[in-house]
Amino acid sequence: MKAMQVEIWSDVVCPWCYIGKRRFESALASFKHRDQVEVIWKSFELDPSAPRTSEETLDAMLSRKYGMSLQRAAEANARVTALAAREGLDYHLEKARPGNTFDAHRLIHLAAKHGLQGEMKERLMRAYFSEGRPVGDVETLVELAADVGLDAEEVRGALSGQTCADEVVADEQEARELGINGVPFFVVDEKYGISGAQPVELFQKALEQAWAEAHPLT
Repeated sequence: MKAMQVEIWSDVVCPWCYIGKRRFESALASFKHRDQVEVIWKSFELDPSAPRTSEETLDAMLSRKYGMSLQRAAEANARVTALAAREGLDYHLEKARPGNTFDAHRLIHLAAKHGLQGEMKERLMRAYFSEGRPVGDVETLVELAADVGLDAEEVRGALSGQTCADEVVADEQEARELGINGVPFFVVDEKYGISGAQPVELFQKALEQAWAEAHPLT
């Protein structure tokens, strides 16, 4: 029986992407055909021009980017932290280390070649949101890759060159062609597009509907 694909565009430093990931995973866990669903993580950079690493706090970055006061930025981060907690996520945004995520996306593609894409995506997001790790730093990426079972020297060599760069660029080009300008964005079985960290029930409905259409009763 043909597997059903769910493609998910997201960034590892996007707070709503981690929340959306958990909500989708909750929906998938209750889906009776979950063993026949293939989840594919697609690259999307919130800020392709970001420096590799930065000492700027997340509150300060939000304030600068959206022209809001530091207090309003801190309040916004507190709200998303509370929402994340409802999904079992432990955000510590006061420790977050913003930076460029292009290499992190390359690493996710490299992990996919070893059957560890999902594990790598989760490890990167936990490192950024809960542990305050700089996911734009190459040595940090090597350590995180080793945590999920990738060979550290292979990863260091890959990141020193252009390994998987074309895959990241291709994902981002596909996002543009599909009109995706915000993440998370979910495409279920090439039929249904879901924008944002939607409620679990909406993901459940999309999975059921897409499966029913692909496997009509006879």
